[in-house]
Amino acid sequence: MLRSTRASGGVDNEIVQYHPHDDAITDVQGIRVGHFTDERRPTGCSVVIAPAGAVGGVDVRGAAPGTRETDLLHPSNMVNTVHAVLLAGGSAWGLDAAAGVMRWLEEQGIGLPVVYGLVPIVPAAVLFDLPVGDARIRPDAQSGYAACVAASTQRPAQGNVGAGAGALVGKLFGIERAMKGGIASASVTVGGVTVGALVACNALGDVVDPDSGRVIAGARSTDGRTLLDIRRAILAGETPTPLLPGTNTTLAVVATDAILTKAQAHRLAQVAHDGLARSINPAHTMSDGDTVFSLGTGLVANNPGMMTLCTLAAEVTARAVVRAVMAADGVRAGNMHWPSARELAADSSA
Repeated sequence: MLRSTRASGGVDNEIVQYHPHDDAITDVQGIRVGHFTDERRPTGCSVVIAPAGAVGGVDVRGAAPGTRETDLLHPSNMVNTVHAVLLAGGSAWGLDAAAGVMRWLEEQGIGLPVVYGLVPIVPAAVLFDLPVGDARIRPDAQSGYAACVAASTQRPAQGNVGAGAGALVGKLFGIERAMKGGIASASVTVGGVTVGALVACNALGDVVDPDSGRVIAGARSTDGRTLLDIRRAILAGETPTPLLPGTNTTLAVVATDAILTKAQAHRLAQVAHDGLARSINPAHTMSDGDTVFSLGTGLVANNPGMMTLCTLAAEVTARAVVRAVMAADGVRAGNMHWPSARELAADSSA
């Protein structure tokens, strides 16, 4: 049984056209998104489904990843079609949720045909959210199944849901000085082709507005009332708090409806990391498992070229990171309180 839970889903030829309805990864033709949120902790998982299949790629930049089925996405390996990508909390335990995604896909007749049936291809990655509440509660196969049931083409819920439910940011000077992270989405359309991103932000570092360079969420001052600015603090000689590897991680899925080869999908995932580097500082650390997946559904025949697609991929990834913290709500666990960016801004102006 599901226990105390919540599930939620989610062109003309102008030079750049923002989608008039959703501005989300679900604007990409052939993409559905669903979340499962277990509010007892909180934690959860998020699934990006390509029911008709998609060409997939991945690039892992963080030094402490928790992943599943990433090797098959390398351009030199055999499997060309991905059916879903799972992002989950719960650290390595959360990889269990991928089994539920596979079960749901198989029931829908979606998978790689082999002699003995269908094998759904579900790459996955996890983030570390165990400090927020009871660490014994984490996403499992039932959670992944529920996220699939909730999946839709509607704009996905943002903030404290799915894989972002227990996410925190700015832990480099101690978890007690961190803030609430979350999950969010963005998209851009150019010449009839859409690129979108879904990002679960659980970064060790600060989240930065890439347009202004201003820190908007992250490590706080010792009194907890203002933002520290990790980059400036380290340059001034302040010493970060030692952390266990893998206790952070930002995860992303970048999707497009353009036709991609497997090598192009790999490149799209690589360049999308530029969006993480623009909006998170520091990114790709020894304590993060930063991982970006890419999907190409191929449902739009025209292709603006890889230069344009890669530019859009980095852009929507950076926007989704910022939205993830701006959509989040503060949380409490025991005697700890991790405020949201909106809370801290309101307190600072009061």
